[in-house]
Amino acid sequence: MNNKCDGLINPLFSITPEVRKALEIGEPVVALESTLISHGLPWPENFQIGQDLEKIVRDNGAIPATIAIIDGMIHIGLTLQQLEELAKLGEKVWKVSRRDIALVLSTKRMGATTVAATALLASKCGIHLFATGGVGGVHRDGHNTMDVSADLTELGRTQIAVVSAGIKSILDIGRTLEFLETQGVTVVGYGTDDYPSFFTEKSDFKAPCRLDTPLQCADLMYHNIALHLQSGVLISVPIPKEAATDGKEVEEAIQKALLETNEKNITGRDITPYILKRVAQLTQGKSLSANLSLIKNNAKVASLIAVELSRIIRNKSH
Repeated sequence: MNNKCDGLINPLFSITPEVRKALEIGEPVVALESTLISHGLPWPENFQIGQDLEKIVRDNGAIPATIAIIDGMIHIGLTLQQLEELAKLGEKVWKVSRRDIALVLSTKRMGATTVAATALLASKCGIHLFATGGVGGVHRDGHNTMDVSADLTELGRTQIAVVSAGIKSILDIGRTLEFLETQGVTVVGYGTDDYPSFFTEKSDFKAPCRLDTPLQCADLMYHNIALHLQSGVLISVPIPKEAATDGKEVEEAIQKALLETNEKNITGRDITPYILKRVAQLTQGKSLSANLSLIKNNAKVASLIAVELSRIIRNKSH
C-alpha cells in the first residue's frame, strides 16, 4: 500500500516536515479538525484543547496533523503560532466544508475545516485516521427541510476512518444511521452493542456492528484500503462513564434549544453551533465538560488504531 497520495505533491498543500516524513515512511498519523478550535470553544480554552489533543496523539504513539487553510494553502499540521492565531480569531475564521475549500483558497481567507473537509483533505495525503467529537447528520426535521450534513456524503466517498462519540445527539440518530447505510459507510460500535449518543453512552439504537480493540478496528480499515472501497468507516466510541451527563437533562436542553432556533430563524450551518452553545448554558457547563472529555478519549482511541494500522500495513508489505 502506498501512502504517496496527491496531497504530498500538490502545490496547494503545505505539510509540516514531521507529518510528511511520517507519511513517507508509514508511521501512524492522526488528523484533527480545526473548527473545534475556531467555532467549538472560546479563547483561551480553544487554544488549550488544540494543544491537548496533539499531546494525546503523541503520547499514544502517533503524529498529530491538525488541518486548516491559511493564506491560500492547505496546511496539514500546524505550528503553535498558527494554532494560536486560529484560536484567537475564533468565529471570524471561515467554517470550511467540501464546497468551501476552493473558494477559501482562491480568496486567501483563513479557514477552519469541518469533519467533511478534514476527512477529504487528510485522505488526499494518505492519512487513514481522523479523530473528532461527533459527526454531523440528518437534522431532527431533516425529512422535511432536507438539512443533512455534508459529513455523511463525505464519509460515503472518502477512504478514512473517523473516530467519534457517534452522531451528535442534537440530530436524528436513526435517520442518520439509515443515511450512512445508504452511503455504504461501515459504522462500528467500539466496545458496545448500543449506539452511543454523544453526551451519553447509549441511544435508542443498536450499533450496526461491534469491535472491541484497536487491532480489530485497524484490521477493518486495512481491508477497506486494500479493496479500494473509496468509502469511510465510522468508529463510534461511547463517552467515558465518568463524563457521561444525565441523558434526560441534556435532551430537555436540546429540545429547548431547537425551539429557539425556530423562533430566531437560525438555519443552515449556524444551527449546530447555536444548539451546542445553548445546551452548554442550559446544563450549566455539564455538556461542555463532557464534550471535552469525549474528544480527548476519541483522540486516544484513534491514535491506538493508527499505530496498529501502521503495523499491519508494514507487515503486509514485507
